[in-house]
Amino acid sequence: MSYHLHITNKNYSSWSLRPWILMKQLSLLFEEHLHPLAPGSGFRQPQWKEFSPVCHVPCLHYHAADHSSEPIILWESLAIAEFLQEQFPDKNIYPKDLAARAWARSAVAEMHAGFGSMRQEMGMNVSLRVELSDEAFNEDLVKDLKRINELWEEGLNKFGGPFLAGKEFGAVDAFFAPVVLRFGSYLGARERYLGEGPNRYLEVVSGLEGVKEWVAAGVAEKERHEAHEIENREGPGRVVVGDLRDE
Repeated sequence: MSYHLHITNKNYSSWSLRPWILMKQLSLLFEEHLHPLAPGSGFRQPQWKEFSPVCHVPCLHYHAADHSSEPIILWESLAIAEFLQEQFPDKNIYPKDLAARAWARSAVAEMHAGFGSMRQEMGMNVSLRVELSDEAFNEDLVKDLKRINELWEEGLNKFGGPFLAGKEFGAVDAFFAPVVLRFGSYLGARERYLGEGPNRYLEVVSGLEGVKEWVAAGVAEKERHEAHEIENREGPGRVVVGDLRDE
C-alpha cells in the first residue's frame, strides 16, 4: 500500500501542513506532491480537479499494494486524520486513553471549524514577520486568541504535556501546528494572550524536526502570491519588520 499527499505552497497553506506534519512526525511513509498556487487565485484551483474532487488541498490518495484498483481519496484534513487512525491504530494519532481521546477529537474539530478571525487577521505566512500593535487586535481576534490559550492550558494541565493530549505528538498537535507558526509570524500576539504553559508548548512544537523542515521549505519558496501577501501585510496596527525570503 502507498500514500500520496497532495499539498500546496508551504509558506501559505495551513491546511496542507496538518496532515503533512502528522504523517512526518509519526514516521508514516508517504509521497509528497506539491502543486504551487496559480497567480491571482485562492486555495480552490480548478486545475486540481484531476486529483481532488473539490479542487483544493490537502488531498490524500491511498493505493492498494498491487495498485489493482482505483485509489481511495480523502480531501479534508479532518477525514485524513480519522482515516490514518483507522489505518495505524498503534500510532498515537489519537490517544489510547478514553478521556484524552475524546478531548483531542473535540479540540481537532473546534480547530477545523472555528477561529475564523484568527485565520483572517493572522494568515499563514511562515516567512513574514509582522509587528502587531493594539489596533490590530479587534474584538473577534482577541476572542479567538483567548480561546486558544484557554484550550491549550486545559489540555496541558489535564493530560500533563508536553503535547496537548499527553506525552506524545498526535492529531490535535498537528491541527494546531499552523497556529504555532502564526504566533511566530505575528509578533505581539503571544506576549499579550498566551500564558506560561501555552508559551512552553509553542516552543516545543516550533522545535520539532518536521516543523523546522516545513518552515525551511516555505522560506525557500521565493515566489510571492499577491493576494495572500496583501492579506498578510496590510491592515490596521501592523508593520512588516522582516521577510526571511529576503535573507
